[in-house]
This record gives sequence, structure tokens and C-alpha cells, in this order.
Amino acid sequence: MDELMLEIQNVSKEYMLGQIGGTTLREELQRRRARRLRLEDPTKKIGEKEYTFGEKYLALDSVSFSVKKGERVGIIGHNGAGKSTLLKLISRVTAPTSGRIGLNGRVASMLEIGTGFHGELTGRENIYMNGAILGMKKREIDAKIEDIIEFSECRKFIDTPVKRYSSGMYVKLAFAVAAHLDAEIMIMDEVLAVGDMAFQKKCLEKMSDISRSEGRSILYVSHNMNTIRQLCDRCIVLDHGKVVFDGDVEEAINAYMNIRGNTAETVYLEDLERAPEFSPHPVTMTELQCLDAMNSVYPVGSRIEFNLTCISEMDIEEAHLRIIIKTAIGEPVTMITTDKGVALSRDRHEHLFFQTDISRLVPGRYALSPIIYEVNELGSYVNLDGLKDVFCFEVAQTPGFNNNMLWSSRYWGFFYNQPLCVRKGH
Repeated sequence: MDELMLEIQNVSKEYMLGQIGGTTLREELQRRRARRLRLEDPTKKIGEKEYTFGEKYLALDSVSFSVKKGERVGIIGHNGAGKSTLLKLISRVTAPTSGRIGLNGRVASMLEIGTGFHGELTGRENIYMNGAILGMKKREIDAKIEDIIEFSECRKFIDTPVKRYSSGMYVKLAFAVAAHLDAEIMIMDEVLAVGDMAFQKKCLEKMSDISRSEGRSILYVSHNMNTIRQLCDRCIVLDHGKVVFDGDVEEAINAYMNIRGNTAETVYLEDLERAPEFSPHPVTMTELQCLDAMNSVYPVGSRIEFNLTCISEMDIEEAHLRIIIKTAIGEPVTMITTDKGVALSRDRHEHLFFQTDISRLVPGRYALSPIIYEVNELGSYVNLDGLKDVFCFEVAQTPGFNNNMLWSSRYWGFFYNQPLCVRKGH
């Protein structure tokens, strides 16, 4: 029987919103005064959702799964799905509200840049401190410290306090420590995104190697589906604190895409959450209607027509529309913008008809993101409103396409070029 390294049984985590702890004492006093006078919370960030004081938020809801020795498990999901909360519970940064977490071995965690590092200590001193936290003896760390320094590519600065390190140097040293010190379970939360591409490749190869050769179990959270594919042999999808899929990596990515966007004929946009770069938004997109929905499946060579409804808080002389199309793994494929602006009138619902050319997209799943922006007289632009991945669609393989040879986006990209014209020479 395969040895279990991690077992999570019906784990839930509930937070009480608006309580002391998220702000300084001064800010908490300001919040209390504002509540008494029925004013807006002065410490709330621009565009942040307003919560009722004492409202409960269920970050994780009855999550259960297990990880065997040597397994490399990816965890994916949209922002707020509960991924980081889950890793913090496993790392014992915080405790679950209910349920049980069983660990069979030591855990090395990289949840944030420089997790477990002390800024005043040098890189060398932090290596020894991390080893001591994991229960290792000094002679064990002595035997590995040269390998750690070499892998981190920070030898020149190893005796410098880490508070002077760049974010990339932090990640390199932190990963080197986590990979080389004796921990049976390794946890990574998106931190590799800070490192350069060469170091990311080096880290992925190292994690694969130690998993196979040393039997270490790895939990890896990332929004980069390519790294999930390269590293993981199993994947878990979280949505609103629940496990919605646990199994094959490719099937998990498809399940993730199915919950990211809307494939309905009409998508209602007004109440969807905006990203920080689109908050506040003087224009509000309220509805996106696909005029030829076709069950959101289109043959190669298609165009899609839309009606976008929006309302503005002010008169705008020249508003432009930008459409971004991304792949199922979140990679931008193309961007389409209007060549001429349109006028928007205050407090009036405007209907913008547009057509998106997807004729050269190859078979696969894609997501569409609309953005409305204004261009001023100096040529710079200001975002008025924007939403990410609000309409998902699929381009289907058609008979005769690419001489009936199945397309592989992994090797050949996402655009289909014109067939080659070949003739015999004399």
C-alpha cells in the first residue's frame, strides 16, 4: 500500500470579517467611529467590497483529499477560491475551524517571498535557522550548505542581510533552502513567478528530481498552467472553497476553464467583481449578448458578433473598446481594438455592436475579456471599465483543417497560417 504523507478530512476555515487584527489600532478606532456615525469605512481600499461588521466568510468548505509519498499535486482555481488558505492550514500558519489535517513528515513551505526568513540575518544564517526549524542538526546543514548556496546563485551575497536582497534573490535562496533541507512535504504557492525563466526551469527540474529520487511529496499552486503540466502528475481544482475536481492534469485544466467564464448567450456583467485596475469605473458594462451563440462552439474560420450594453456616469467624447482573447491556460493570444472612438452620454444605456474575428484561431478553448477605455488629447489612455474572461468559447476542429492532422497548441501555437504553396522544379 502506498504510504500516505498528507490526509485532509472535511476541513473548513471560517473568518469573521471586520474584526480587530486586520488594521492598526488607530485605524480600528477610525473604523469604530465611522460605524457609530454611519459613515463609510475610512480604511477600506478603493473598489474593495463593503462587508457587514461581523459577517462570516467561509474560505474553505469541507475539503477532503490525500497525498501519497512521491506525488506531485497541483492546486488551481480562480482568485479567492481558497488555495492559499489551504496551504496555510497545511503549513500550520493558522488552524482549521473544523476538520482534521494529518501530516506524516516535516513540511517545507514557500507561501510568500522570504517566508521564514529574518531580514536582519544573512543568507547563510537564514539557511541554518530554517534547518533548525525543520529539526535538523548543525552537522546535517553543514553537509548541504554548499549545495544550497550553489543552487541559489547568491554566493556573492550569501553573507549579506537578506533585507537587502531583491525579490528574485529572495525566491532563489528560499527555494534552494526548501529543496535541499530534509522535509518530506514541499509546499509552493506561486512564488516561482518572481524568478527569471531560466531559474523557473531549474526549479521545476529540481522538484521533479527530488520527488522521483527522494520520494518527496509536492503541493504546487500556480496560475501558470504550463508549469502545472510540466511538474504535476495530479491536479485539484478549487472553486469557492470546495474541491470540484481531483484527478488528471488536463481534465483539471478543462474543469478550471469551465468555471472561469460564462458560455451563456447573454452574460450579465453589472454585478461581476472588477480587478483593481478597473476600480473605480465611471462606465459600467451591464450586459454582453452573443448574437450567434451556437452553444459557444465555433468552427475554424468563424467570426462572432456581440452587443455590449454599458452606462456612463459622465459624458465621454471618445470611448474605445478593447477585446483580449486568452487561451484555456490564461495565455494572451491576441488583442483587438476599435479604430474610432464612440461618444457615451451620461446616465444613458448605450449599445455597442462589434464583431470579433476568430478565423485564424486553431481548435481549442478560449476566453474573451472586454475593456472600455478613453484616449485623451495627449494620446494616453485611462481605463473606464473592464472584466476578465467573461465569455468562454471553443473553436472546433473541422473536416479538412490542417489536412485532418490534429493541431497541438503546445508545439505549434494558437494561430493557423496559410498552407504552403509547393511546386516541383524543372
